[in-house]
Amino acid sequence: MDTTKDLGKYGLHNVTAHWNLDAETLQKITLEKGMGVETENGTLCVNTGKFTGRSPKDRFLVKDDYTADKVWWGRINKPVSPENFDKLYNEVAKYLGGKEVYVRDAFVCADPKYRMNVRTITEYPWSNYFIKNMFLRLEENELDNFEEEWLVLCAPGYEAPNPSDFGILSGNFSILNFTKKIALVAGSAYTGEMKKGIFSALNLILPVEKEVLPMHCSANVGEDGDTAIFFGLSGTGKTTLSADPDRKLIGDDEHGWAKENIIFNFEGGCYAKVIDLTEEKEPDIFRAIRPGALLENIVFKKGTKEVDYFDSTITQNTRVSYPIDHIDNIQVPSYASNPKNIFFLTCDAFGVLPPVSKLTPGQAAYHFISGYTAKVAGTEAGINEPVPSFSACFGEPFMPLHPTVYAEMLSSKMTEAGVNVWLLNTGWSGGPYGVGSRIKLKYTRGMISAILEGKLDDVDYETHPIFGLHMPKYCPGVPSEILDPMNTWLQKGAYVSKAIQLAHSFHINFDKFASQASEEILNGGPLIDSHHALTEHL
Repeated sequence: MDTTKDLGKYGLHNVTAHWNLDAETLQKITLEKGMGVETENGTLCVNTGKFTGRSPKDRFLVKDDYTADKVWWGRINKPVSPENFDKLYNEVAKYLGGKEVYVRDAFVCADPKYRMNVRTITEYPWSNYFIKNMFLRLEENELDNFEEEWLVLCAPGYEAPNPSDFGILSGNFSILNFTKKIALVAGSAYTGEMKKGIFSALNLILPVEKEVLPMHCSANVGEDGDTAIFFGLSGTGKTTLSADPDRKLIGDDEHGWAKENIIFNFEGGCYAKVIDLTEEKEPDIFRAIRPGALLENIVFKKGTKEVDYFDSTITQNTRVSYPIDHIDNIQVPSYASNPKNIFFLTCDAFGVLPPVSKLTPGQAAYHFISGYTAKVAGTEAGINEPVPSFSACFGEPFMPLHPTVYAEMLSSKMTEAGVNVWLLNTGWSGGPYGVGSRIKLKYTRGMISAILEGKLDDVDYETHPIFGLHMPKYCPGVPSEILDPMNTWLQKGAYVSKAIQLAHSFHINFDKFASQASEEILNGGPLIDSHHALTEHL
């Protein structure tokens, strides 16, 4: 363990610093400190404490000369002053003084042209383990003269004693300072705060400074070099559907689309949900859970060290991080050429949207800005029936710029590349959550395969009477009766009222973007005279 390098330039004094430890050593330290346990196959498991997910209300951006006129300030991007940031940083540095810390030198952005070096300093050894899995790893000879562009400082054990004195809301916080190039995370041990902190930083830096579109998506590539990208919020199937044994995985969550017609992964690992995981449904993810991976907040079957993936006692958001090379079929290095197909994934718990539909350019921009899915009962406290959830660009919590900036970049890139865009409902059919049933994964996979093989290019389509979506009448390997969602409901009138209800939710959500959206984009939404359209259809 190299403890000789001084961290004084970061305000960290009298610390014992462990630099770039391998996974085995970090696992051993975590176990020795009583901070984790092993599964029956030797995979490390940790509990992230009271935070088992991100805390969006405690995320801030430093408002200064660089960010003041660029950031879309509001509910998502909350400002904190440079002075308060400095005070908090100094408090965290003082807290870490005299402790052991773990340093990791790595980089993000797989395309060498856009590579960004990141140094991460963590209070906990397993936080460092997570970063080792998730950021891109350097060769030994690259570590000697490493200079970071950004710093991540993570101290889960520190809580601000009087939050209002620092201009924040709680004792925990996640703050980005674009001028000092620091991501400061404290009070929460949830590892995703570090990952999404750097993702948020890239979501401003890349479009503003590099003309690169950052995307909250997964991506894979076929034998012929045909790239596909999958946008979707948590729980829609982004990680699952991009892990395809017949295609090479580029990455499962964060990518850039560069002007050189390249799609590149930001990361070097995957961070997958494991709730209800089975080897049959998700073989790649299941088999990736082995030594070198890190499980979070799982529960063992009683009296054993076997993981019960169906137990959500701690959280629905059980997770695993692993290096991307735990997946057999990956693209090396992790970038490829322009996509031929883009998939927008939504888990529609209302059972309204078709399982597959083809989008016009206007509809693609509209649905990208909308970023619709639905929260179902049990995923969050107080949710007892489906609730529409809209997250602009399928990643609003991580987007510092106005959503139309990303949407316009996507539209122009899609037009230039001649991409087909598809909306896939991975949610319910035959009724809403609690009445209908979830669309079978094998059918969704079948639809994607048909699209990638060009088998939906020449089939007949019909137009959904309210959303205007173009639904194929036939798809190989998929029962034709489920392709029009109205056919799957016992009561057509109930479908009509639920569809109108969802259309209104789309319109209400889009109001805040309407003033900056083109007529083509506005026309991409649900039809205005929705009730009349559905009555005609019936």
